[in-house]
Amino acid sequence: MKIIKPGLQTTVQDAGRYGYQRYGVIVSGVMDRLAQRIGNILVGNDEDAAVLEMTMKGPEIEFEEDTLITVTGGDLSPTINDQPVKRWRPVYVKAGSNLKFGACKSGCRAYLAVGGGVDVPEVMGSRSTYLRAEFGGFNGRALKEGDHLTTGNPSERSNQIFELFNNTGEPFMESDWSSASEWSPEMRDENVIRFIPGREWTDFTEDSHQLFTETEFELTPQSDRMGFRFKGEKLKRTDERDMISEGVAFGTVQVPSEGNPIVLLADRQTAGGYPKIAQIATVDFSKVAQLKPGEKVRFQKITQREAERLIIEQEQHLQQLEQGISLKLREGSEIG
Repeated sequence: MKIIKPGLQTTVQDAGRYGYQRYGVIVSGVMDRLAQRIGNILVGNDEDAAVLEMTMKGPEIEFEEDTLITVTGGDLSPTINDQPVKRWRPVYVKAGSNLKFGACKSGCRAYLAVGGGVDVPEVMGSRSTYLRAEFGGFNGRALKEGDHLTTGNPSERSNQIFELFNNTGEPFMESDWSSASEWSPEMRDENVIRFIPGREWTDFTEDSHQLFTETEFELTPQSDRMGFRFKGEKLKRTDERDMISEGVAFGTVQVPSEGNPIVLLADRQTAGGYPKIAQIATVDFSKVAQLKPGEKVRFQKITQREAERLIIEQEQHLQQLEQGISLKLREGSEIG
C-alpha cells in the first residue's frame, strides 16, 4: 500500500502494548477497540492484528496488489476510484485502485483492516504507534506522503474470504453481507455514556453527583488520544486532600482541582493522582472514542452487574458475527 496523501493523523495501531506500564511505558493501541476487532474479523485476521487508525480526515491509499479490506468505525465517506464503498463488510480491491476518504459524516475515527494485517516491526510485543515517544508503528510516527506499507501473510480464513470474490475485473467488489449496523456511530445513541462509580465517587459532594449524572458536558478541543477534556458544571469534592498516584485504565474519569472531568484513553499515563469519580463501562468505550470536539454527552450511572451484562451481550454479538462468516465460508458461494 502506498500513501498518496496521509490525512490528518493516520497511524498504525493494534490492541496495545501490555506488560510494560510498571516501567512507565503506556499501553497505546487503537482508540476504538470494537471497530478494530470487527474489522479484523471481517477480513479473517486475528482480532488483535494491526490496522490503520484514521482521525477526522482520512488518507488516500494506492493498493499495489489485490487486497482484502474493510473500513469500520466512523463514516469518513470512503471511496475507491471515486466510487462510494460500503463500510462494515469485506471488500476486494484490485491492484492499482485508490482508496480515498472525504467528509466526516459521523463519528471521528475510521479503521482500515487488511487481510494479513498491517506488517510493521513489533516493539515490546506490539505494532502500535506511540507518537510522543516516537516508537512503534511505522517509524514511530503518523504516516506521510510516499510511505509504503506491507501486509502480513493472510490466514487460511482470510484467504477463504478472499476467494469468495469472483474477479470480474472491476476495481473493487463488496460482499453482500456485513456486520450488524447498530455498531456504527450513526446508529447509536452517542449522547449517553454509561459508567460505574469510581474509587473516589464518595469524595464528591451530593450536588456534584447530581450534576455529573443530570447535566451535559461538552468535549473541548483540548482533547487527544491521551484524554478527553470535558467542560460543564464544576464538580467539587468534600475534602481537597492530596492523593497518592494510582494506576489508571482506559475510561477512567478523573477530576482535577478546576472541576471538569477528563476521560483517560489509549495514550493515557500509567498512573494518576487526580480523584477518580467514575469508570466508563467497557461497552461504551467505542462511543467515547468516536466523539468530536463540541459534542455534548450525558453520563448515566449503572451498576457493575449491568456493565458486566452489557459487555457479555456485546461479546455474544461478536461470536455470532464469526459464526455467520463461518457459515458463509461453508456455503462457498462466489461474490461478484
